[in-house]
Amino acid sequence: MNASTNTQTSLQAHLTERRDSGRKLLLPYVTAGIVPDWMDCVEAVIAAGADAVEIGIPFSDPAVDGPTIQQASVLALNNGITPHGALSNLRTRTFGVPLIAMTYYNLVFRYGTERFAADLDAAGCRGTILPDLPFELAGEWEAAARAHNVDNILLAAPVTSDERLALLAERTHGFMYTVSTMGTTGERNSVDVAAAILANRIKAVSDVPVIVGFGISTPEHAVHAAQTSDGVIVASALMRTLLDGGSIDDVAAQVGAMRTALDEQFGQ
Repeated sequence: MNASTNTQTSLQAHLTERRDSGRKLLLPYVTAGIVPDWMDCVEAVIAAGADAVEIGIPFSDPAVDGPTIQQASVLALNNGITPHGALSNLRTRTFGVPLIAMTYYNLVFRYGTERFAADLDAAGCRGTILPDLPFELAGEWEAAARAHNVDNILLAAPVTSDERLALLAERTHGFMYTVSTMGTTGERNSVDVAAAILANRIKAVSDVPVIVGFGISTPEHAVHAAQTSDGVIVASALMRTLLDGGSIDDVAAQVGAMRTALDEQFGQ
């Protein structure tokens, strides 16, 4: 069955509906190919309470990714995963929430923008995060993505000016990826106060869902970041578990603990 069958609602509509119901959004990340049964991991984090799942499509030069995601990507590439293989794998299953492809535009360009957008659609991916593609140069990709019901998600950082933030808010679709701190992705001991300031700045100019990423590693981090945002992305902490020999059940338990903490704190 085509994986996109039950996820044709736009990513932004899906996330906005859940946010407006009072739910804090939880978006786990899974590197395609990190383990042979990586799609079982996708299903496990959905069962544990994910509202959408970010699928990392490995790339040899992941500029914004820290050492954990880089290590996961290298392992996946050594395991033989390819962009086409990852999307073809996803097409074999139906997932209960939208998927979001995270990769780099160099890969998309080589793949072919129209072909990549079509294959994302067929795989049930309703959004993309392409951190190396500035929105000023994204016209061709945005057109291809829009034609296949794929939202192009932009990133805002603590140093983003008010003028640029307003432009990003107009151009992003799905949600605004709110970078908690300057630097690369990775596990951290705390969530930078800059994340709360940035989330409030975005909410002042847009109703798009505001989701915080970079460094969300524990339930406490998730609750703290969600005080001012609409939810969180957790990536490196989950992939570190798999890299260190943990099981898919261990990853699902991490996601479940975050889901429980968010629901208990915010009343779901």
